[in-house]
Amino acid sequence: MGNESNTSAFTSTLSETEDLIFGTLYLVFGIISLSGNSLLLLVAHQKRSLLKPAEFFIVNLAISDLSMTVTLFPLATSSFFAHRWLFGQALCTLYAFCGVLFGLGSLGSLAVLSAVCCLKICFPAYGSRFSRRHAVGLLLAVWAYALAFATAPLARWGGYGPEPYGTACCITWEASSREATLYILALFIFCYVLPCLLILLSYALILWTVWESRRALRQHTAPRRSARGGHGLLLKLSVAVCLGFLAAWTPYAVVALWALLGDASQVPALAFVLSAVCAKSSTLYNPLVYLLFKPNFHKFLSKDRVLLQALRTLLCCGCRGAALQPFPSPGLGGRPSARRSCADALERFSSFPGSCTPPRGPGSLAQPGPLAVLAGGAAGQPGLRRTVQVMVLLTLRWPGPGTASVAGEALPSAIAKDLL
Repeated sequence: MGNESNTSAFTSTLSETEDLIFGTLYLVFGIISLSGNSLLLLVAHQKRSLLKPAEFFIVNLAISDLSMTVTLFPLATSSFFAHRWLFGQALCTLYAFCGVLFGLGSLGSLAVLSAVCCLKICFPAYGSRFSRRHAVGLLLAVWAYALAFATAPLARWGGYGPEPYGTACCITWEASSREATLYILALFIFCYVLPCLLILLSYALILWTVWESRRALRQHTAPRRSARGGHGLLLKLSVAVCLGFLAAWTPYAVVALWALLGDASQVPALAFVLSAVCAKSSTLYNPLVYLLFKPNFHKFLSKDRVLLQALRTLLCCGCRGAALQPFPSPGLGGRPSARRSCADALERFSSFPGSCTPPRGPGSLAQPGPLAVLAGGAAGQPGLRRTVQVMVLLTLRWPGPGTASVAGEALPSAIAKDLL
């Protein structure tokens, strides 16, 4: 009887056409996810000595997404095509364990990354102290958090079993006991609601801080075009991360809550498989977001035409006539780094104390003097949230009076580069 029940539980409840569609979809997702995350890790390896602490979480996100792709997609794809689960109860449990572990690892990486970016932008006095040691400690905490929830069903708090549609495995959503009910509720609150609130609140604070700084800056000088470009990238990155998180995980959370509060047997199998597809789509969505919107990664892609060609092929899917253009440098202005002019006050300040020197001609001498002021005009002090970066460049010419030019940035360039 036990073997018969297991066989029936591992038989697909979808039609053969639906299994073929979802199997093909998983196959495409797996190929794109494998390519995107591998490319992201290759870029990170190329710039490993230059990785900022905040970028450690992007690397960790790629590792968890790639691990999910390798461990889940081959088993699920072949089972969809076979119209039943092919690998038995032991691999079913392992499949479900890996799905929860790597899924929560990705969620934790996204949540902590948003909090770190918020700390560096909105509270720079504390964010400037964030080091690699802190990043490694947070990454260990993320994996410990994910491991605790993934191993709980193995310790009989909750359970693992086949999905209602029969060709994959996950948490047993039908609450057969009080302990299983508490586990699903804890999973919903601590692994969806809290990370969701943390991500939305962090990026909302970031955008509010940038908007307030730009508004205060307009009282002193017109914003630079490069600043507007950087703020546009920041806005796109924030919106993309938030929408990606909600689109990937909200359907799964809603279906799980529906099964918990209602009758799990009445939830359509198609609802479970669609929510699982949405959750798996995060593995291909996340690398594309950071490869597209982080100029810091564009710089290293543009140095290697092979990597650039791979990314173009991945995004264009073989489209013809696409011109192969190098990506802009990580500078907020989008200009190639080799063409930066040292005569620009903001660029000279952001390169300090580097080797950038102003051009000197006969009879001219340039001496920059950076000055940070508050919206009210008082001298700026580190750690104040509403500090506005105003750069004043005094150029002394002989003979003749000195001239002054003012360039403004709503967001300090060093902090913006940490985020972008």
